[in-house]
Amino acid sequence: MIEDIVDTLSVPLLGACASHVSRPTLMPSLASRSGPPAASSSDPKTSSSSTEKVAKSVGSASPLRSSPNRPYALSDFEVVETLGTGTFGRVLLVRLKDRDVADRSAYFALKVLAKTDVIKLKQVSHINSERCILTKVDHPFLVNMIASFQDSKNCYMLMEYVVGGEIFSYLRRAGHFSADVARFYISTIVLAIEYLHSNKVVYRDLKPENLLIDSNGYTKITDFGFAKEVEDRTWTLCGTPEYLAPEIIQCSGHGSAVDWWSLGILLFEMLAGYPPFYDPNPILIYEKILAGNLVFPEEIDPLSRDLISSLLTADRSRRLGNLRGGANDVKNHPWFHGVDWKALQEGRILPPIVPYLGRPGDTSNFSKYEPARPSAMPGLYGADSGHHDLYADLFPDF
Repeated sequence: MIEDIVDTLSVPLLGACASHVSRPTLMPSLASRSGPPAASSSDPKTSSSSTEKVAKSVGSASPLRSSPNRPYALSDFEVVETLGTGTFGRVLLVRLKDRDVADRSAYFALKVLAKTDVIKLKQVSHINSERCILTKVDHPFLVNMIASFQDSKNCYMLMEYVVGGEIFSYLRRAGHFSADVARFYISTIVLAIEYLHSNKVVYRDLKPENLLIDSNGYTKITDFGFAKEVEDRTWTLCGTPEYLAPEIIQCSGHGSAVDWWSLGILLFEMLAGYPPFYDPNPILIYEKILAGNLVFPEEIDPLSRDLISSLLTADRSRRLGNLRGGANDVKNHPWFHGVDWKALQEGRILPPIVPYLGRPGDTSNFSKYEPARPSAMPGLYGADSGHHDLYADLFPDF
């Protein structure tokens, strides 16, 4: 069965503000990330204000909201530069043309998805689902969508610009995080997962590359390409190999419990610097996950080990987060002792890293890429008039 899984199609999707493509997200599953990294002596990049209390409130979660109005037209923006690239598109930093370049609120991330590639890779339903979910969710620890568009060649999603880059980059520079640093980020993710699950949304792609740091140092989850509204179970094989729950590998149907499994993998990786079930061979990754043999490095303390083990319980009926108490069971684990959940939700907790920010529209926390070709995005450059869109009916809500 495992051999059948790795024979299926691999499709890395594009994060909403991805700074690089380092560990492919899979649909259904195949490619693997690099091995355990060597620890670095360098500290995460922070600004001089990293020891000051965050003054601006992050805000509170909202219930599912209706589809957003279209406050902008695609032609209202000009491209600043590319923030990331993926299999069938890229993420651009764009700026409202009628705003001053010094106005930080004028900058957005624009996710550009090439229709022909989306269709060829059989990702139409995922793109439509992503857009649908993003129109409904609204939470301070999620990257929120402002509007969506399409032209004859692409679908576009206009997102808030999260300037700090990926947690993945900070983790790689540091080698691994202390328990206190990990606790801050994991706590914000718990609140985000709790919100999504309360609205019947399963995220299904939790990993450091999909976690961004905003200007205040708080976490924002990005890339909802595999998120799905699920009442009970779903059977789609998707995710990142090292983060897949056993029930996904076994094709036995899965639900929200897979996000709690991924949280356990994420916590292990933050504390150790590498995921617990790594192997260069994808087949062996799956075999290790199903065997469930956790080997903790000495630096991971007993309380952290207990939380990780409780989340990485193969039997989903006994997995922390999937019990009767839901997310509250996770929040009440002793590892989170002292976390002020309300203050965290409101952005009143000092984050461990506040990203360096230079000028408005600063992209220093992202990798550099070749600029996008204007001809590939006609609607963005006002050159789409008269072009017949063969695929508009496949993306009716954009």
